[in-house]
Amino acid sequence: MALNKDLIGTKIPTHTVDVERGQLRFFAKAIGETDPIYSDAEAAQAAGHRDVLVPPTFLFCADSGRTDGFNFLKHADIDIRYILHGEQGFTYHQPIHAGDRLTFETEVSDIYSKKGGALEFLVLATQVTRDGELVAEVHKSLVVRDPKAGK
Repeated sequence: MALNKDLIGTKIPTHTVDVERGQLRFFAKAIGETDPIYSDAEAAQAAGHRDVLVPPTFLFCADSGRTDGFNFLKHADIDIRYILHGEQGFTYHQPIHAGDRLTFETEVSDIYSKKGGALEFLVLATQVTRDGELVAEVHKSLVVRDPKAGK
């Protein structure tokens, strides 16, 4: 099952997320983050932030909350039963805080295979903006396992 390389350059529908303090508190607790700038507005403000700061990996979670999350995979004829999380990376250009409204624009940036096609990698590049200004870039790769490989 080879991924169609014509998908490279495909844009996934844009979506917008409102960053809420409660989400950030919950996320910080879930990942074991104890620095109060990620959960307490007063501590964040005392440290020079305007509100609770977004923990470094939160954008992956925020992007995953899209309502049409699996539509692209269906369109690309990718069976979600064979998807693994490959990697993720973040480049921050500005701090992101509770109260921000973020827009996620994602594009397929690469497709490649390993192990003779048994594993295919779908690489996604996302630009995150606030009021039209770039605040972060996220890259992630999904590994699509060929269920017939190795049989």
